[in-house]
Amino acid sequence: MLTGDRVEVASDRIRNKHSQNGVIQPLLTDMYQINMAYAYWKSGKNGDQAVFDLFFRKNPFFGEFTIFAGLEECLKFLENFRYSESDIEYLKVTMPDTVEPEFFEYLANITTSDVKMYAIDEGKVVFPRVPLIVLEGPLIVIQLLETTLLTLVNYASLVATNAARYRMAAGRKMNLLEFGLRRAQGPDGGLSASKYAYVGGFDGTSNVLAGKLYNIPVKGTHAHSYVSSYSSLRDLENEVLNHRETGEEMNLKERSLAWRGLLADKLQILQSEASDGELAAFISFAIAFPSGFIALIDTYDVLKSGILNFCAVALGLRDLGYQALGVRIDSGDLAYLSCVARSTFATVGKEYDLDWFEKLLIVASNDINEDTIISLNEQGHKIDSFGIGTHLVTCQRQPALGCVFKLVEINGTPKIKLSQDVEKVTCPGKKTVYRLYGADGHALIDLMHRTTENSPVTGERVLCRHPFQESKRAYVSPAKVEILHKLYWQEGKIQQNLPTLDEIRNRVQESLKTLRQDHKRNLNPTPYKVGVTDELYNFMHDLWLQNAPIGELF
Repeated sequence: MLTGDRVEVASDRIRNKHSQNGVIQPLLTDMYQINMAYAYWKSGKNGDQAVFDLFFRKNPFFGEFTIFAGLEECLKFLENFRYSESDIEYLKVTMPDTVEPEFFEYLANITTSDVKMYAIDEGKVVFPRVPLIVLEGPLIVIQLLETTLLTLVNYASLVATNAARYRMAAGRKMNLLEFGLRRAQGPDGGLSASKYAYVGGFDGTSNVLAGKLYNIPVKGTHAHSYVSSYSSLRDLENEVLNHRETGEEMNLKERSLAWRGLLADKLQILQSEASDGELAAFISFAIAFPSGFIALIDTYDVLKSGILNFCAVALGLRDLGYQALGVRIDSGDLAYLSCVARSTFATVGKEYDLDWFEKLLIVASNDINEDTIISLNEQGHKIDSFGIGTHLVTCQRQPALGCVFKLVEINGTPKIKLSQDVEKVTCPGKKTVYRLYGADGHALIDLMHRTTENSPVTGERVLCRHPFQESKRAYVSPAKVEILHKLYWQEGKIQQNLPTLDEIRNRVQESLKTLRQDHKRNLNPTPYKVGVTDELYNFMHDLWLQNAPIGELF
């Protein structure tokens, strides 16, 4: 158990750009990777050199784009990759007795210094079949990296994509808060969700540890239990708050009660139906946070109690020199209730000449998903901020991205994986990938080349082909050509300056701007084109024919 300074050291490790969550280590892998490594080693394939592609086959959430995330964690994994003595001892007792002792010595000395990693920049929009990461180097070493790299990219990219979709549905002006820790898949899932939801476009999180580790803004109000813990005004232990400017002690309970009487008549709400326990809870919370008072107003009844009690305390605070921030609604008809709340705030603000009262925040947080936001938009809601948890962090609409890790070249010889399911046929060999843009600045197609081919040139026509459908082809004369892969890892060192989380977050939004709106729309989006050059198409299909078995008819 960690105590004292050891806790501080452990919790702060991730602040170092080259440190990493202690769970992410070589043994965070599937056993078959270790088994294959031994079989390779036993077969004398220690010197074999390979190229692997990490990619996915289909965009998530019935959409036509994905956000690439998790690259920095992958680089940290490469940097820290080393089997410890305890790792080796564990493998010795776990693997069969027939495994030769020399293999464990081999594992103990493995590093990633001979591995090269090429990758697309983290935070960019990416598409099916395009390699997100390309690894080149010793076959055994890269095989041992597979599972860990997949787990680092799959969930990160899925959450970032989900968050980006929420951001597009909500609009740029809407404040989005991630509230998913209690519903996440364990503590590591919760931290990752907070981090990559922020990357995808959320403005803050309720996760305090994520705020500390990743410098994400942290937000929080109170729960229904806080309101329920008060039964009447007699439960108030403290009724006094000092005036913000004069320092004079003033009784917030008395002022709130006075305002509630006046407001009940103005708003035509029966004061007798308003909960005194709720009012007491609001008063106590306002005394604790006079400059940050946001109240959860749906514990009992928003229209008959919550709004009235909030406005009474907010005006009481105003008498003491403070401005309340707003309300949160966690149940009911969010569109209707938000409209009523906004109308009430406008009435009160106009009645007492308080411009700021009309602009009080309305936060909604009732099991919200992307479809809910779209529906609320259609209903003309008056919500300023969404707090989103379960559907965001668990990605309930699609629980996995499905990235795969495939061998595409061994000792200079391209390899292809065949399948009766054409979607699972791989694109062989080491490839260079370019994104071609039109004159309007929008991306037209991602084009995969063989590395021996000449690069596409701005303004010069290039033939782009569908990887599998012969009749689907088109000429493109790009107004701009962008190479997608950069060398990120070589000779045991990170080769690029790593961006901050905020820079990655900004890159997401800038990259999304390069897509046409029809690629990003929620309903029936247009598929973005991913193609191959004519040379790669012919090479791939020739290799396909060479490797496909020839059947016999009887």
